[in-house]
Amino acid sequence: MGIDLSIIWFGIIVFSILMYIIMDGFDLGIGIIFPFIKVPAERDMMVNTVAPVWDGNETWLILGGAGLFGAFPLAYAVIADALSIPLTLMLFGLIFRGVAFEFRFKATEHHRSFWDKAFIGGSIVATFMQGICVGTLLGGLSVSGRTFSGSVMGWLAPFPLFCGVGLVIAYALLGSSWLIMKTQHDLHEKMTKITKPLLTSLLIVIAIISVWTPLSNHAISERWFTTPNIFLFMPVPILVVICAYGIYKALRLRADYAPFILTLCLIFLGFTGLGISIWPNIIPPSISIWQAAAPAQSLGFMLVGGLLIIPVILMYTFWSYYVFRGKISEDEGYH
Repeated sequence: MGIDLSIIWFGIIVFSILMYIIMDGFDLGIGIIFPFIKVPAERDMMVNTVAPVWDGNETWLILGGAGLFGAFPLAYAVIADALSIPLTLMLFGLIFRGVAFEFRFKATEHHRSFWDKAFIGGSIVATFMQGICVGTLLGGLSVSGRTFSGSVMGWLAPFPLFCGVGLVIAYALLGSSWLIMKTQHDLHEKMTKITKPLLTSLLIVIAIISVWTPLSNHAISERWFTTPNIFLFMPVPILVVICAYGIYKALRLRADYAPFILTLCLIFLGFTGLGISIWPNIIPPSISIWQAAAPAQSLGFMLVGGLLIIPVILMYTFWSYYVFRGKISEDEGYH
């Protein structure tokens, strides 16, 4: 039996997206929770926790997008048509946020507040649009032949908008738990207090989406709630409850690393639930990964490059985080 290159590339893209969500999630989350911190020195510390690594985090987004374009051109074309507006707004948010990230350190005190607001706005817009894209895709896209046939404003629906809000909360939780791990003293205590209501809010969002999705999509309902699938997938919600309990307990014990690690597990479980809901479709409800895949020769040619570049990205990512490991202090800076 031959190797299924479509599944391999689907796995690479999923891995890239998951790495982006994890690594740029806490990065964007810092911008989202910026309004809760008013002390300029503490804001500088928040940004300095990611200053050495933040731009490298978005490498995974580029890898995922390029992989989708080359390996699944039909899916890329449909998504680009259906989500052109939120994707464009997401890119503007990322660009504006990146500019604000750098300029706020070099601005005068008079202009610092403007760049702080730009950093907050860019982080929220980019995250919200990413959540909208996920919600729209989960709800399904209308395709006629090989062309998107739905409305370009279809993403302006209650479910995608709610998913956008949910992702903002999820990234904020990643950001606060990251800062628990990286900061100390007053800022550490503030992040500990913020994290608990963020976790509660995220659990409410997960519960609503878990009910809303199967009620509005019969295929997903059958996937989750028919035998034997209901028994096979039961560990996912159980593990969500266990992780949430672990985070609450870690916050009560003033742990440094456990809240962030368990939040990563929570995000991974949510991502797993999304994958279970739409598999084997790459464009729900009707286009599978095999229908959307490029010719085998193209997939094989791209795989050679992918197997060369992915280990390099992993190595420099690991090394950068290793070099800048540990907590930071107020007198440290990278600009």
